[in-house]
Amino acid sequence: MQISDGPSYSPVFVAPSNGIHRSAGFVPGRVVPVRSPPPTKAPPHPPLKPIGTPPERRATFSLSEEGQRLERAQSLRKNTLICFGVSLGAFFLSLILILSLTSGDVLDENCPDHSSSLSSWNPGHNPEKAMVVRRGDLFRLDSSATLYSLTIQSGGRVVFADNTEGSKNITLRTRHVLIEDGGSLHIGAPKCRYRSQATIALLGRSDEKSVAEVPELGRKFIGVRGGATLEIHGMERLSWTLLTRSVPSSGLATGGYAFQRNFSRGINLRVVDQDTASVLFSERYDTHESRNDSRRLTQLLQSLPARRIVTLAVGDSAVKSLLDETKRTIQSLLGSTYVHDLKYRQAWALVSVIGGGNGSCSEDVREHENHGTGGKALARQNFTTVDGVGFSVTAYSEWKNGFPISGFQVDAVDQVVLNLQDDVRTWQPGNQVVVASTDYSMHQAEEFTLLPCPHCTSRQVKVQGRPQFGHVGEIVDGVDMRAEVAMLSRNILIYGEMENACYGNNWCQFFGHDTYGGHIKIFGNFTSVHLSHVELRNMGQQVQGRYPVHFHRCGDVDRRGGYREPAYVDGLSIHHSFSRCITIHATNGLLVKDTVGYDTLGHCFFLEDGIEQRNTFFHNLGLVTRPGTLLPTDRNETMCTSIRDKVYKNYTPSPSMECKAVSTFWIANPNNNLISNAAAGSQDAGIWYVFHSSSTGDSHGLVPETRAELTPLGIFYNNRVHSNFKAGLFIDKGVKTTNASAADPREYLCLDNNARFRPHENADPNRPRVAALIDTLIAFKNNDLGAWIRGGDITIQNSGFADNGVGLSFASDGSYPKDEGSSQEVTQSLFVGESWNRGSNGGQNKYWGQGGADGKMRTLPRNRTFPIRGFQIYDGPVRLTQSTFRNYVPTSERFTSAVGFNLKNTWQLTPRNNLSKLSFQPTVGLRAFFGRPGQWFEENDLDGDKNSIFHDVDGSVTGYRDVYVGRADNYLIRHPDCASITQWSGLVCSGTYSQVYIQTQRAPSLSLSISRDEYPEAPLVLRGINSQGALSQQYQPILMMSKSYTLHWDGPAPREIVLSLINFNQDDWVLVGLCYPPDTTFQVMADISDRQSNTFDDITDYGPLYSLAELEKKPLERKYFFDRIVGLLWLYLRARQGRDGHSYCSVKGCERVKVMATTSSSKLICNCTAKAYPKYTKTPSAVVPMPTLSTQPCRDCGASQLVFSSDPWNAYLQTQIKSLSSKEQHSGDTQSFITVNSETFSFTQQGFFLVSVDACSGKVTKKSSFSKMDSKMEQYLKTGIPKRSIVLLGTRGQPDGLAGVAPYLVPLGMAKAADLQSKESLVFWGFQGGSAPPPWASILAGQGEEGLGLQERYLPLGLEAYGCTQTSTRRDMELLRTATGPQ
Repeated sequence: MQISDGPSYSPVFVAPSNGIHRSAGFVPGRVVPVRSPPPTKAPPHPPLKPIGTPPERRATFSLSEEGQRLERAQSLRKNTLICFGVSLGAFFLSLILILSLTSGDVLDENCPDHSSSLSSWNPGHNPEKAMVVRRGDLFRLDSSATLYSLTIQSGGRVVFADNTEGSKNITLRTRHVLIEDGGSLHIGAPKCRYRSQATIALLGRSDEKSVAEVPELGRKFIGVRGGATLEIHGMERLSWTLLTRSVPSSGLATGGYAFQRNFSRGINLRVVDQDTASVLFSERYDTHESRNDSRRLTQLLQSLPARRIVTLAVGDSAVKSLLDETKRTIQSLLGSTYVHDLKYRQAWALVSVIGGGNGSCSEDVREHENHGTGGKALARQNFTTVDGVGFSVTAYSEWKNGFPISGFQVDAVDQVVLNLQDDVRTWQPGNQVVVASTDYSMHQAEEFTLLPCPHCTSRQVKVQGRPQFGHVGEIVDGVDMRAEVAMLSRNILIYGEMENACYGNNWCQFFGHDTYGGHIKIFGNFTSVHLSHVELRNMGQQVQGRYPVHFHRCGDVDRRGGYREPAYVDGLSIHHSFSRCITIHATNGLLVKDTVGYDTLGHCFFLEDGIEQRNTFFHNLGLVTRPGTLLPTDRNETMCTSIRDKVYKNYTPSPSMECKAVSTFWIANPNNNLISNAAAGSQDAGIWYVFHSSSTGDSHGLVPETRAELTPLGIFYNNRVHSNFKAGLFIDKGVKTTNASAADPREYLCLDNNARFRPHENADPNRPRVAALIDTLIAFKNNDLGAWIRGGDITIQNSGFADNGVGLSFASDGSYPKDEGSSQEVTQSLFVGESWNRGSNGGQNKYWGQGGADGKMRTLPRNRTFPIRGFQIYDGPVRLTQSTFRNYVPTSERFTSAVGFNLKNTWQLTPRNNLSKLSFQPTVGLRAFFGRPGQWFEENDLDGDKNSIFHDVDGSVTGYRDVYVGRADNYLIRHPDCASITQWSGLVCSGTYSQVYIQTQRAPSLSLSISRDEYPEAPLVLRGINSQGALSQQYQPILMMSKSYTLHWDGPAPREIVLSLINFNQDDWVLVGLCYPPDTTFQVMADISDRQSNTFDDITDYGPLYSLAELEKKPLERKYFFDRIVGLLWLYLRARQGRDGHSYCSVKGCERVKVMATTSSSKLICNCTAKAYPKYTKTPSAVVPMPTLSTQPCRDCGASQLVFSSDPWNAYLQTQIKSLSSKEQHSGDTQSFITVNSETFSFTQQGFFLVSVDACSGKVTKKSSFSKMDSKMEQYLKTGIPKRSIVLLGTRGQPDGLAGVAPYLVPLGMAKAADLQSKESLVFWGFQGGSAPPPWASILAGQGEEGLGLQERYLPLGLEAYGCTQTSTRRDMELLRTATGPQ
């Protein structure tokens, strides 16, 4: 996936100037990069002429024509001599320069070490020498060196020497390197990359009292101050890519096999399937005591088919009763040489193939002497599965310390080949790679060393050892779950030399290892900084400001800052870091590209003060991001409660509220660009957008405030987040921007719930909103949430969510009156509950249980009983449209639903949560669920729980068009014709619904009981959403419009109540009766509140009437009626203004009714239910008739695309093959088919069915069926399949000649002919027309009771490997150019 269209800056290597060169247009505080400064030794100035009267000009005269000719001739001769002299001098200078370089090198002006101004430098090894390179010191470092420190300043330059062969390996060991004031350090260049191995080792300990710290830099660093240049460019290597074929745990789909036993007397046998590496049969034959066992062994061997792998090992002794017939059988079938002369207690091991002869046999014997064998009889052979996976079969036998030991092993050690998406020929044997987790636990990431692999293609590598966990290499259920594979090694290495254990004040209570690594710090006004393809290991310190790469208050580092060549970091490998990866601090316009951050402490890619803008993160990968100590948001629970030096007095922090936010990408300002990045495992979040209410840290008060909450989002395109514990993507919250105090004892910069993302033009709340676009997000295997997003306007599109605890949850800006209402929309997206990626049990995955559409064992998020949800409704309003749901199947242990609600929700919900054009696949067992009392839901009786509701706009959820779906026990929203769906705990009703926001003053502890006059026996009781100690309380019931309700309290009625009309459309109304003591008097008034200006318009008093009947006749007038006998104050709540879009309130403001009550009965409990009913009881009725249930399939519903990948510019083909064995037919199954991109081709006749698909266009080109494997089918397989075709094959019944198909599948992608004897069904994916089989080519054969079932694969189309012409446009590249183009 890595692209090469990166920065191409190529500086001219000339001697630096004597000072800092300022170009025209210099802005104070910034340095215009020096590109072509004058030479170091400039010619002297001409002597000053005395000031006085200018000398008289001499008279001129003309030469004759002949004189002019002679003068020209003399001049020509003179110039010729001069030119000859100059040329001769240049020749000798070039000769000297060439001879000074290593033999074989060619001068290249792009290479910094080829500069003629450099002199060779070999400082040697003097760890006490503090070297200063000053003006006039232009050094080429030609050999390794050890120095106390290296300072390069005032025009000095150090360049690492290189040569064509790449053999100049140079290591510089020093405590620090400081570049300042015109100094420069060069290792390679963008157009002359460093070929050799260059290493900078940074030395030192944190507790060295004899070593003074350098101000602002500390110890163990590379520092780049103003006016300095740092250019480091290693050999280009693909930074990271994706697997294209899954790698199972152990490397084998069968899981491998290992067995060892003491005193297992006789011959121990294992039979191994040569096609799959599975152990088919195991037995012990006591050929020492039992002749019958010897016969049984003979019979077993003679019954095995040809090519079957057999392995034997003796335990104790095996010869006493070993029959000659058995020996002959072993000799003839397995090719054994030693079995005929096997002796008492002789150790013997054999691995062979039935019918393979001597050439296929590996065996070994060891003599038994003095209770030992002097070694192990070891037999081993390598094999290949039918899918091309290498594996070894090993048998061993020995006597050791008087004990006979025998055993077997089937494994893929040192044979696992990784199939990758990109060309990886730049990866070399000995390099280190890391493969990311594709499960819930980030700790399933694994490191490997590459091995030589002569037979590998340009997109394959072989790794040492074998994987402990499975790693997915395919698109699963439509969502791209391919593991990232990153190259950690580079030929330029900068690392910190570490101690063997933690020491001193380095937070050893949290870390068992040394965390005092090296660091690179770049200050503002640098001349030029570009880093590419450098490895940074053991970098960073658990100290503020000490990070692997730190751009510290650099301002604008792109063209806007005066840099012709903007700063960038490209292709870095930052791993095993002790404090972040790349920190961007008060720096704008930086490009961070193709960089890997692996196994790091604290936020990895980190924006610091909340003012950093226009930075672009392109195709970076972060994985295994662990907690650190620096900021509260870096810390885990233990660190959070233990580190208390910056809280007020004895305050104990709350980990869940103030800490536990460590993230791979910590984005503190939305105006930054994230394109094609991967966050593949963090303790908390993958990508976290956090909002600083003001600038923080060093930036506070020094720059204009950016108003991050109001700032529009930069580009967010094609990012993937997985294997994170809390959330994949998190957009919410801020940080505390004040120091700890008695009023707020929390630590500075702890997590704070004070921010809400609401982007507006120019960050001005008075200007229109600007929708934030989250485009092409892939989120899978995140333990809690795929994405949690608060605020608006926000749109998510073209995104895939799979195997998350909760796929996606929106949260509104807040609630009325703080939130004005906004749009949150999801469109063209896919939600998968439990995919075919079942995960690996281990790697800190805690939960393992049944689940998924197949009901098999799998890893689980959160808990075995956790209610998995695809789209979670919290408050709203949200709009979910044109999206697809798959694999939401509840189990006996948990409720798994496509649509669900936030658990234990105290908050308000809006009825404007609109769902439309949704597609639910047959594997969705529970489309929606409203909860029920029990684990996770508790009593399911909080205010938000009770008011759960959504609008099924078009009937795609329920089958009823334009209905509302709510809790079955909520009688405020029902009518007699509603349809109950018991499985959902839900109710489907027609009608119009809105909210009433009820705010009370100085009555925070009251519960509100609301009864609908049609169902007085079933009131809705609300507790209020504010804490009991709050000054006011608020309740937000959802009511059916055009109905009447009574409101009662469990204590004295509030003296002041404000009722606001939320989500009311013009002319919507309800009639409400509020309970008060009989002696109460009222002042009732209406107004329209403008929340921006905090002003009130259209203030109108309500007048009294004297009967409800009279009030009902005047519904448009502002009147009220107080029934003193019952105690109910009746009035209409009617919307008189129109409402736009998603706003809670009208275009003029929020329409409110305020009731102020005066009573002498201030302690009377005001519950008027007993008196109100049956007096005001009404007959239930439907205001809006219930629509007819539709039985037609939903047209144009669901996402239009079938595949959601991390390379969206490439096309993929969805294929499904359903073969059907005879046994499956007898059990009642009748379906057999092949599906290509939702087009199904059924086959009902017994035999073979083949579908050919053009591998470039994805069009089906041919469909063929054969009743048996005969000459006709043979010819078809040989010549009838079009070139450049994807071949899909299925079977029905048990067709004749099934075994004979195998050889003809080898040219279509199989590594060898499969053994299909006794197989009953077959599924095959292959390719016709390629020199190397594609990684997706595979075969499955069914046998026995369990059939193959429905098999699904997503295959890439249009690849160059197929012979296709690539025509797709890389949108990510277009966006990169947009993000980093001219400023």
